[in-house]
Amino acid sequence: MYTQFFGNYLLSKGYITNDQLFEALQEKSQKHTKLGTLAIHSGLMTAAEVDAVIVEQTHQDKKFGELTIEMGYLTDEQVKNLLNIQSPDFLLLGQILLDNGIIDNTTLEKIINDYRGENEISDLDMVFEDKESVEHLIGHFFASAGVDPSDLDEMYLELLFNSFIRFVGDDFTPLSAEPCEAFSADCCVKQNISGKYAISTYIGMNQATAINFASRYVKEAFSVYDEYVQASLEDFLNLNNGLFTVNCSNEKALELSLSAPEHFDGEQLTLTNAYKIKVLYPFGTVHFIIAF
Repeated sequence: MYTQFFGNYLLSKGYITNDQLFEALQEKSQKHTKLGTLAIHSGLMTAAEVDAVIVEQTHQDKKFGELTIEMGYLTDEQVKNLLNIQSPDFLLLGQILLDNGIIDNTTLEKIINDYRGENEISDLDMVFEDKESVEHLIGHFFASAGVDPSDLDEMYLELLFNSFIRFVGDDFTPLSAEPCEAFSADCCVKQNISGKYAISTYIGMNQATAINFASRYVKEAFSVYDEYVQASLEDFLNLNNGLFTVNCSNEKALELSLSAPEHFDGEQLTLTNAYKIKVLYPFGTVHFIIAF
């Protein structure tokens, strides 16, 4: 997740443009090797075992490495060794920007030191993402909107960004949260979470973005905006929110319930106490709104 927030940091500080960031992210995705691929290449897991872990991620909000240990495919030591093979993603992104001549070594050194210092990221955290550091990043992410997120807010947002990474792709950058009083989009899905923690969640985008989003999510090429694309977006929101309610039950002994997803395609929505996060993918902008 550090890479996604690093992209936001670079944009907010004016070091790069959106186009430069997307080009670097696309290049990074070609160079980055996923843990499952490394495990197969090392002969530690079969393709079927990797697929089983990926399926399990739709039921549990856990990292790939954690689940491989729980499911008995890898030991803790094997996971650490595989992770150490990988370069920390946000450092790889910085290296690509350097190689492409967008920044120089002096600037890269300053950026990395400033980013790590402002977000309290240690050397070890760069490889093994630390929960406290991630929470600090999320709190800083919302500071510009005047929001002081609660523990549950941070828990929800961390899961949301992880869901984008796991189920759609890690080549995105979220822009800082901003207040949102009204919203409309070609495709807009809403779902309510109710109980002691009650929020309304929305995901919206234009039709071309929705087609690409759904194609990535279900790993099937869609060419038109139809009921299958709509159902894919509903399923993504329901999957993320379902994992959140499970986490709340397991970790907080807090029982929450979900409403059925609703579509508001093309409608103008009036919102109160709501904040919008723009998630920039190379294929388009995804708008995520949370209303407290």
